[in-house]
Formats: sequence, C-alpha cells, structure tokens
Amino acid sequence: MRRYRGVMTTPGYHSDKAAVLARLKRVEGQIRGLQRMVDDDTYCIDVLTQVSAATRALQGVAVQLLDDHLRHCVTNAMQADDAAESDRVIAEASKAIERLVKS
Repeated sequence: MRRYRGVMTTPGYHSDKAAVLARLKRVEGQIRGLQRMVDDDTYCIDVLTQVSAATRALQGVAVQLLDDHLRHCVTNAMQADDAAESDRVIAEASKAIERLVKS
C-alpha cells in the first residue's frame, strides 16, 4: 500500500499480485538459466534466443502491470472529482506506455 494525500491506497496489481510474482519468478529462473548458459560457454545464438525469451517475459509482466494500472488507478482517478489528479494519473500512464514502447 502507498499513501497518497493522506489516504492509503493499494496498487492496481494488488488483486493479481500472486500472478505477477509468479511471472517474475519465472523470469528470474530464465535469467539464472542464462547465467548458466554463459558459464557453460553455450553457443551465442542459443544464448541470444533465451535473452529474447526473457525480454518478452518481462514485457509481458510490464503489460500486465500497465493493464492493472489503467483498470484500477486511472479508472479511480477518472471517477474522482479531481481534474488535476485525473490529468496527473493519465500523464503518468502515458509516460509509462512511452517507456514500454521505447524498450
């Protein structure tokens, strides 16, 4: 939970927290596998293939978190009677999308 303007709020992914953590643990396993591959002098293309898979897995987590943010945080901000807060949350989401697109 985080505090915003004195009010405790839960993150948008709160209801999906177990799923997010499970996906991150799978990515962690992929990264450990990559370390083993490099340590074992695995062929470059095989390592690159696994790097690509780990990258896609992280992007999947990012998309899930963004979806949760839009459905929870942005929706709540839009329903509140605070135009400045709505604008702030939308700008925040837009910047997050921009970072994802650039990565």
